[in-house]
Amino acid sequence: MSNPVQEHYQKHPYPHYPLIASVQRCDTYALNLTALWARFNSILPPPEANKILIAGSGTFAPYPWAVANPDVPITALDLSGRSLNRARWHCLLHGRRNVMYRCGDLSDSAVVDDSFGLIDSFGVLHHLEDPLAGLIALRKRLVPGGIIRIMLYSRYARREEESIRRAFRLLGIDSTRSARQLLDKAAGGSRLAHYLSRSDEVTDISGLADALLHPRVHTYRIDEVREMLHQAGLEPLLFAHHGAVEDPREEVKRVRGLEKTHQSPGNFVVYLGMNGRQVGRSGTDTVIALNPCLVPCVSRFTFGTLRIQPRIGCANPDLNGRDRSFLRRFVTPVRRSELSADDANQVAAYKRLLFLQEYC
Repeated sequence: MSNPVQEHYQKHPYPHYPLIASVQRCDTYALNLTALWARFNSILPPPEANKILIAGSGTFAPYPWAVANPDVPITALDLSGRSLNRARWHCLLHGRRNVMYRCGDLSDSAVVDDSFGLIDSFGVLHHLEDPLAGLIALRKRLVPGGIIRIMLYSRYARREEESIRRAFRLLGIDSTRSARQLLDKAAGGSRLAHYLSRSDEVTDISGLADALLHPRVHTYRIDEVREMLHQAGLEPLLFAHHGAVEDPREEVKRVRGLEKTHQSPGNFVVYLGMNGRQVGRSGTDTVIALNPCLVPCVSRFTFGTLRIQPRIGCANPDLNGRDRSFLRRFVTPVRRSELSADDANQVAAYKRLLFLQEYC
């Protein structure tokens, strides 16, 4: 039986970044396994957790994940062989050799028969015929204490794309050429013209196909997300979409309030753990260390401020010389008992940003 999603990505590998496109390691800080494990488990990852699965890798994701975790084995899984080939080339051209590539369905345990400490499925589940079954399949691949990151389409963030996508299907528009021709005819001041003026995604063929011609899309309200997580045996550890507050329960309430007026903070990004997870408990004298991804940029001497792109919902401050000097103290782990009260306050702020990690 043919798979329309597989056919779509074979025809339109996504995203289409130039092979020379690179990322700074500091901008991958929210992908680092050690920092995330310490954040959610209060301990360092055990040996069996030092494996990462990218479930629905597309053409690009393996590269920044490999930058963030250069010493961790990474498995990139995707339905599209064309997407995997481009992902492989991107990693090879940038000297990343710690990625293995597997072509197949993420729900098929025979394709990747292993367990992982961290699984990423960003913008994938909402394209499955049965997203819940896919999420359960991922949860079954987690080691105890493991973490999953997902992105799901929000009902209200996707309103315009979905109305256009449905209209295209009714009109029988199924090629990027026909879609582009129609979009180029959008009357000034129309809703379609307004959408085009704000959308970066439809500026290239790959993005246009993914946004407006995809054969299968599910969108969610926040309570539908909560219900799916509950049925999968998972709980939210941290929402990481724009403007999210740190406490997941408070973020659910905040988004629920936005949805009453058909608003959304954007598509839902959330780190998940298994229900009833057992985590390490902080002792009287824990250790605090710098997120490994920040070590290169904090350690080198530079003038001016350092800007690190926000990745977990909250804005990052620009780091001046004094800020970098403070963070540099934690390149070598420091005992909490060695901190002053002022130091402890700064540590708390940087832990919230995931710049610092604390563990037993």
